[in-house]
Amino acid sequence: MAASLRLGRQGILFGFRLSSTFDRCVLATHPCQENVRHFFRSPWILGVSPVKVEMPALSPTMEEGSIVKWLKKEGEAVAAGDALCEIETDKAVVTMESNEDGIMAKILMEEGSRNVPLGTLIALMVDEGQDWKQVEMPRLEAAPPVAPSPVPPPKPATSGPLRLSPAARHILDSHGIDPKLATPTGPRGLITKEDALNLLKTSPAPKATPAMAAPTSAPTSAPTSAPPPAATPLPPGSRPNIPPLSVPGKPGAPGTFTEVPASNVRRVIAQRLTQSKTTIPHAYASVDCDMAAVMHLRKDLAKEQIKVSVNDFIIKAAAVTLKEMPEVNVTWSGDGPRALDSVHISIAVATDRGLITPIIKDAADKGVQEISANVKALAQKARDGKLLPEEYQGGSFSISNLGMFGISGFSAVINPPQACILAIGTSRSELRLCEDDQTLSTQQLMTVTLSSDGRLVDDELASRFLDKFRGNLEKPQRMALA
Repeated sequence: MAASLRLGRQGILFGFRLSSTFDRCVLATHPCQENVRHFFRSPWILGVSPVKVEMPALSPTMEEGSIVKWLKKEGEAVAAGDALCEIETDKAVVTMESNEDGIMAKILMEEGSRNVPLGTLIALMVDEGQDWKQVEMPRLEAAPPVAPSPVPPPKPATSGPLRLSPAARHILDSHGIDPKLATPTGPRGLITKEDALNLLKTSPAPKATPAMAAPTSAPTSAPTSAPPPAATPLPPGSRPNIPPLSVPGKPGAPGTFTEVPASNVRRVIAQRLTQSKTTIPHAYASVDCDMAAVMHLRKDLAKEQIKVSVNDFIIKAAAVTLKEMPEVNVTWSGDGPRALDSVHISIAVATDRGLITPIIKDAADKGVQEISANVKALAQKARDGKLLPEEYQGGSFSISNLGMFGISGFSAVINPPQACILAIGTSRSELRLCEDDQTLSTQQLMTVTLSSDGRLVDDELASRFLDKFRGNLEKPQRMALA
């Protein structure tokens, strides 16, 4: 037994010595093995590991962006803080800066790429000193192509009464198509307008019938009766009774349209307007303000080479009123009202890309001349698309002025999560009866309309706000003392 154990142990040790001797012989006979291993591990085979550049969130409400212009080319060195590209967000065109040093290796999203979701890979960089041409391209998992399923031919209905929507009945009757050929997709077997249009596309030769059919001897008793027979062609030069169908993709044809791509700004405006009108209970109140004192003060300031507009006085009056009535300086959050400590006034500025609302911060603490300078600077930056995120975020109250366009009065849509927006009309001259001496006098009146969120500002609070706003605007010296 002991002899067997000794022989087994000696055999194991002999096997280890033989394996070690064999490895030394192989390495000695193949001196280029290490070079081969190094070659297959080099960037020439594996590629240079990239630094991914993704679409960033450049504003809190941004969900996608568009590449306007690349400021770095492939192969160009990039330092931390350098501008990589210009991205159109939901508010403005913002410059995207690099967070790392390196070399721009590959641009994946070219200029003009629109509606790129957040987190999408837009470019690749490599570290300094590496060959940018050998950058390793990430694998993009492509979805397998799905073969379009053939559209089954329409099957006539076998039994049961047909139910057609008014639009579907008009389309089928106008083109002389049997409604039994349509495949209903509506509730309870209803043939919808889309069903009629799909049937119209698959019909080989639809025949049009006049809108006024000849009376028959026996009236039809059910909507499932066959369509009236086609009438004789209309005489040359006469106008057809049935309007032509809209055929997309054929410019110039009667009834067609042209798709206009919407910018990110206009898409977000549409979403927020829809959100505002469907989720915020709007309440409206209007008041006329006498602008005589403001007009007179403007003339006096102009003599001293101080140029300010009526809108500057309106911004100041609204800010002072909000400071005097902090219960109006609120916003709506998911949990309820939120009182704000600062008075930031959003002003509506019309641009080619849509309506932008830059912010006059701490407007109650600024003079009219300083407000005027801020408005001019922000309006120009908004038109140039160069507003910074902090210059259009965080407003507590909005003002929209259409008086310069001759609009007498209008109601504006609240900009969520704000509670109010003030709509300004043009000033007009009116004769008013003075109650003191019963004489007629001419007054410069301007109509302002307050749109308020009924959850935050009720009718009584909105009325008190407008009354105090009118008092501040009609007596500008009060604003300096507020």
